[in-house]
Amino acid sequence: MKIYIDLSDEQDKITLDFSAEELIEACAREALVEEEIEDDAEVSVTFVDNESIRELNRIHRDIDCETDVLSFPLGDENGFEVNCDNDAILLGDIVISLEKAVSQSEEYGHSLKREVAFLITHSLFHLLGYDHETPEEETEMFEKQERVLEKLGITR
Repeated sequence: MKIYIDLSDEQDKITLDFSAEELIEACAREALVEEEIEDDAEVSVTFVDNESIRELNRIHRDIDCETDVLSFPLGDENGFEVNCDNDAILLGDIVISLEKAVSQSEEYGHSLKREVAFLITHSLFHLLGYDHETPEEETEMFEKQERVLEKLGITR
C-alpha cells in the first residue's frame, strides 16, 4: 500500500520538530489497516493558524470560532473516487490549526507530535466515513483511533 500525501504548511507561527509527512503516512497506513483497506490512498493535509481555521469553520460549518481540525471527505456511501494518475483512492482533505494543537498539547500534558498524530488519525477516520453523532459511533471511532496510536507507539 502506498500513501500519497499532499502536505501544505500555510502558517508561520509553529515550527515542527518532527517530520509531519512521515507522521501523516504512518497514521494513514495504520488507519487503513484498521479498516482492512489495502488500496493505495491519497490525502491532503494543510497546517494553518487559528485565524485561518476560524474562517474555514465559519464558511463551511457556520461556526464562528477556531477549532483544532476540520475534515473534508471525498468518499461517500458509494465509495471513493480514484486518482487516475496513481490509482489511489482519494480520501479527502484535513486542515489542522497548529496553534490550537500546541495549546491542546500543553493542556493535555503530552507532546505536540502526539497531539498532531491524534488530530490526523481522528480526521482520517472521518474521511473513512466515521462520525461521532451517537455515543456508540463515538466509542467505536475513539477505540479505533487509540488502537492506531498505540500501534505507532504514540501515547499520552
